[in-house]
Amino acid sequence: FQFVESGGGLVQPGGSLRLSCAASGFTFDIYAIGWFRQPPGKEREGVSCISSRGVPTYYADSVKGRFTISRDDAKKLVYLQMNNLRPEDTGVYYCAAECAAIPTGLYVGSNSWGQGTQVTVST
Repeated sequence: FQFVESGGGLVQPGGSLRLSCAASGFTFDIYAIGWFRQPPGKEREGVSCISSRGVPTYYADSVKGRFTISRDDAKKLVYLQMNNLRPEDTGVYYCAAECAAIPTGLYVGSNSWGQGTQVTVST
């Protein structure tokens, strides 16, 4: 599993960003793909997951109604549209394969991560 994340940047509270995750090295369309983030000084946490068929999707409570995950199997891309961003959304965002919702959050099966993309929400 190989991933290249992009689209991060500095944005003011209330702003929007669209992250992209380019995947390679595996049969993309049979895997659920997820977005994870690591806030400064904290552990990595699950943000969203999209199944191999595009539905169902999972969102962490903190991003429901603001973030939208989607995928383009032909291009092997997964997107995360982030609207109404908040300072607490700041962190490095990563994508990974084999995600699944569990009672405690978002499970990830593959231990293969890209370099991530930095998102900073600040005035």
